[in-house]
Amino acid sequence: MERRVDDGVAAVVRRLVAACGGLAVVSTIRASGVPHSTVVNAGPTVHPVTGEPAIGLVAVGGAVKVRHLRRDPRAVVVFRDGPRWLSVEGDASLVGPDDPHPGVPAEDVPGLLREIYRAAGGGEHPDWDEFDAVMATERRTAVYIGIGRTYGVYPRAGA
Repeated sequence: MERRVDDGVAAVVRRLVAACGGLAVVSTIRASGVPHSTVVNAGPTVHPVTGEPAIGLVAVGGAVKVRHLRRDPRAVVVFRDGPRWLSVEGDASLVGPDDPHPGVPAEDVPGLLREIYRAAGGGEHPDWDEFDAVMATERRTAVYIGIGRTYGVYPRAGA
């Protein structure tokens, strides 16, 4: 399956990530129905099983947002650069040591975490072996949020 991000929304997100260094806010839903928001690094990627465009972020194993997403996969990610911003709503899927995905072999997880790191503005890490070791120790999970509904104040792709 070809893995590419060619969606217009992904182009806008790439521009916002470049401008803001990948900083975003992700909101999940608590069991009480109240939103829970945290600052993350996120960026455009593709779901490793479906090949569909998604927003990717990496979460520490046991993070509150991961617990919320296990119960209710709905999430919103907001990217901002000055007066420009974009919200992306969608359902999340998790891939990691505590959240194995039937379509993703466990040995592929380090590569997925590297892809998200790059997509979220991290570029090339100076020591990928160290990166992989930290991700494994912290039981990091790849979070893929599908691009469902979008809204905001941003220039259109190609503008």
